[in-house]
Amino acid sequence: MKKLKKMLYWTLGIVAVLAVAVLLVLQHPDFGRTPTGERLERIKQSPNYRNGEFQNQIPTALMTGTENQNVVAAWWDFFFKERPNLVPEEPVKVVRTDLNSLPRDSDCIVWFGHSSYLLQLAGKRLLVDPVFDKAVPLSSIFGKTFPGADVYQADDMPEVDYLVITHDHYDHLSRKDVQLLMPKVGHVVCPLGVGEHLEYWGYPVEKITELDWNENYGCADGFVFHCTPARHFSGRLLKRNQSLWASFVVESPTLKVFIGGDSGYGPHFKAIGEKHQDLDIAILENGQYDKSWSQIHTMPNELGKEAVELGAREIITVHHGKYCISNHTWDEPLRNEQQAAKDYQLNLTVLTIGKPQGLTKTGDI
Repeated sequence: MKKLKKMLYWTLGIVAVLAVAVLLVLQHPDFGRTPTGERLERIKQSPNYRNGEFQNQIPTALMTGTENQNVVAAWWDFFFKERPNLVPEEPVKVVRTDLNSLPRDSDCIVWFGHSSYLLQLAGKRLLVDPVFDKAVPLSSIFGKTFPGADVYQADDMPEVDYLVITHDHYDHLSRKDVQLLMPKVGHVVCPLGVGEHLEYWGYPVEKITELDWNENYGCADGFVFHCTPARHFSGRLLKRNQSLWASFVVESPTLKVFIGGDSGYGPHFKAIGEKHQDLDIAILENGQYDKSWSQIHTMPNELGKEAVELGAREIITVHHGKYCISNHTWDEPLRNEQQAAKDYQLNLTVLTIGKPQGLTKTGDI
């Protein structure tokens, strides 16, 4: 009996220690914070928030897989199945640019790999989804930066008028980087609920504009940010979909640009194209897809359809070139965009990391 009691005490002690350890881990600031108070009350009024979480416009499965593959099998394949040519053998091509010296009056885009890029439009600077980590944050298992693709850091960024965040996943929102960038940021535009993370990390609430789908933010400088739908999900820890995911149409005095964020294919692309006609540039997700999550990321055969339905004059693709967080080869997205351009007769612009690419209405991008 004494032995049994002793074992019970030891077991309870170990459980208590583990519980405390888990609680401490969950306090890590990288996890961000779930919306509360007035922000939560606003979220509850959203037509896109039902049954305690944000919802996609159409039924969407996070894990699809195949007929004979369940969720556990899909993740087992992802972590343990041999996946050749995921990372380039040679360093990726990168151009080192002094971003502070870019003429303010030139409309251009500078890509930093994956989904991070700087847009200059009508004299203003927009920084989208800046993540400069050596690996996808909180992950040492996968997602390490490709050789040569880690040239740019938060310190290299110029002062930006608008920081645009499309959703709260780690490969689009880095706590470390947005904190380092804080003194350089004029204003933040993000989907509803994402502001809770930013406020928790030190951003003043008056510096943050959160938008629901089909809401817009008009600025005195002639810019209008339209928050448009995407087909994805959100979450940085255990509880999903407490903040919204989005795409954006940015109307500037010179160009109209679609910022796609992460999205699976759906009817929203056609709806956005019909509502926001005369798009000059569409920046689309292309990479980190897999048959196991085919409804929440753009699959190769859907890239061209999205572009056509948006009706943009020029297409640029991102979400590749820096991290491997899927099963396809590192350069497959580059072939996908070329094939889509050929099949659908698209005007495609291919970016090089760090190289400023001019943007004009003439078709010369």
